[in-house]
Amino acid sequence: MEEKENTVSTTQTRRCYDGRGREKFEAQSFGETQPNCEAGFRTSFNKKSRMNGSGASGDFDSKKYLLDCRSQIDQALDGYLDKRDPTPSLLNQAIRYSVLDGGKRFRPTLTLAVGELFGARRRALLPFACAIELIHCYSLIHDDLPALDNDDFRRGKLSCHKRFGEAIALLAGDALLTEAFFIMSDPRMARLLGVSLVPKLVREVSEASGVRGMIAGQSGELEVVKGRVTAGVLENLDHLKTGALIMTAARVGAIIGGAARKDLDRITRYAQALGLAFQITDDILDRDEVSGDKDDSKGLINYLSVAGPALAAARVEDLLQDCLREMQPYRGAAEPLRAMARYIALRTTPVVEEDGKFLSVVSSHNASL
Repeated sequence: MEEKENTVSTTQTRRCYDGRGREKFEAQSFGETQPNCEAGFRTSFNKKSRMNGSGASGDFDSKKYLLDCRSQIDQALDGYLDKRDPTPSLLNQAIRYSVLDGGKRFRPTLTLAVGELFGARRRALLPFACAIELIHCYSLIHDDLPALDNDDFRRGKLSCHKRFGEAIALLAGDALLTEAFFIMSDPRMARLLGVSLVPKLVREVSEASGVRGMIAGQSGELEVVKGRVTAGVLENLDHLKTGALIMTAARVGAIIGGAARKDLDRITRYAQALGLAFQITDDILDRDEVSGDKDDSKGLINYLSVAGPALAAARVEDLLQDCLREMQPYRGAAEPLRAMARYIALRTTPVVEEDGKFLSVVSSHNASL
């Protein structure tokens, strides 16, 4: 992308973060405006960050930053769904039910954090961040269907098909996927970002969400031969099924921010490690679903059941270090991205029991990062 397409200078970006979040993020009291936020976002970041050789700011308010991003994303999603052309009542209910009530907004927050690192304004980032979240929500609706994961609950409530029926759930997922591309292709985005940039971004998202990314991973998981699954096979599938959309969420932010090629490559490596850590910790959190029954397909394709708790914990620790290492050149400006990596790695601590002892995903040394 040409340099003139950058929307904010590097100096302006760093001033935002060197102000410890005060300049942009003092506007709301998130404890009052977001009473339903998950405990993970409230408790994982209540200790001040430490230097640990990463160049991270000592008093960056990670919790406040992440809650602010979530608040803005929720408001934007609500606005997009309200602005859609009238749809049949039940379908509209199913769409809003699946998108607006719950979710950490991890992927769109990643888009905002990476984009702001490279100087992009939230006005330019939010439409693509929301589009990525709609694609994620569509994938959850379809994943929960009886033909795939057959899950009755999602985000602490009935899954879409259990609440509205399978037919409406299928249509709601289809509608969300299509709506994502409707948002990204808005002519106003071309005027804001440049005519040449929007097709590039749409292609990035298409690649991640289709047969070259998420769908390939989901299909590959169905085709895995039971008894021949290795940790390496699962990692390849996870890079597609979960990691592709996470990686693209980060890359879209970097591209909108005008990141140089070496920075885009660095962000890509960071996001690849982050996406894999996300899926492994998800598997650990789903440990109660892992089954030894060879006739029970649910839970068998799981990193925890294949690699075991010790290796799963060690792999997440290595991935966390990969994320932190990639962010070192950006020093304090990248603290939101460090915070997101720590949150993912630490959300399962303590996590599993083996021989009567709990194993932590990260060591006590890394827990202070």
